[in-house]
Amino acid sequence: MIRIGLCGLGYWGKNLFRALSGNPRIELAAVADLSAETRANLAASHPGLKLYADAMELISDPEIDAVVIATPVAHHYRQAKVALDQGKHVLVEKPMCTTTAEADDLIARADLYGLTLMADHTFLFHPAVLKLGELVRSGALGQISYYDSQRINLGLFQPDVNVLWDLAPHDISIIDYLFGGEPVHVEASGYCHVNPGFPDIAYLTFHYPNSMVAHLNLSWMSPVKVRRIAVGGSDKMVVWDDLNRDEPLKIYDSGITTHPRQDREIILPSYRIGSVTSPRLTGNEPLVDVVENFRQVICGEAAPRSDGRVGRRVLRTLERAQAALDLSLKQVAARMPTEIPADTYAIAAK
Repeated sequence: MIRIGLCGLGYWGKNLFRALSGNPRIELAAVADLSAETRANLAASHPGLKLYADAMELISDPEIDAVVIATPVAHHYRQAKVALDQGKHVLVEKPMCTTTAEADDLIARADLYGLTLMADHTFLFHPAVLKLGELVRSGALGQISYYDSQRINLGLFQPDVNVLWDLAPHDISIIDYLFGGEPVHVEASGYCHVNPGFPDIAYLTFHYPNSMVAHLNLSWMSPVKVRRIAVGGSDKMVVWDDLNRDEPLKIYDSGITTHPRQDREIILPSYRIGSVTSPRLTGNEPLVDVVENFRQVICGEAAPRSDGRVGRRVLRTLERAQAALDLSLKQVAARMPTEIPADTYAIAAK
């Protein structure tokens, strides 16, 4: 049985703790967390669990076979690197690290040592995303023209990353899974309403070589929570509302029919409005499948669905989006009245 240590028991770490504890083929052997209160509570509820205040001590434990890292992003690279150097398999919460250079180093170490390196892009295990992938690859949607996402809520404000690095990895990983390839052009704008230097709203547009455009609306400032993705094809269109528990995925047999280019100025497109279907989605909780896939990869039973190279591609697009966002914020700041404090529109920080 694989003995796994969990580094970090914060917001997402608690979910990972539950998924790891619930897998009968895994032994959650140790947890590291800075909070003395958290460790005391765990000692009372799980008396056989090894507890550490320092994640690096857990990583150095010779009885641990693999580590799951759910600490702040700034610590991901160092902790994952040390774990790999000590012969341990690694699953890292998204984003995998802070730069593609760090990702390249982790991938190289995992390859050198023959170890598993996975990034926890949980939505790649979601039944709706798997169904979307099936529809795209089968050609049922026709030529894809757009991917449109709203990922907005009131919070949660993150202390170490801005809204781009917190929310965009979900959609970037989904787009990578569905369509592959990197955007040829990236546009971004945003605003820092609460903390100077940390945008809490961001709008991203990615242009792809196959004429597909992707637009992401990301916000911690919305009065309502929305998790909605629309994918438009020439034959059919799909809307996934992750908050709709009864019919989360709807397929619309709708679209437009265009005319020859020479006629388009005088003839409007014709519209086709067909039926709407909602396929039944079945499967486990996605995070449960992330943990099980991690175990299977370690044991040689399956290929990773979200390996280090997926994590690197997500990081590469994040870096490009961050550069575009920085430029936009600079341009906005330069046009603001001089009496407004400069740090009100400070450049985004990771």
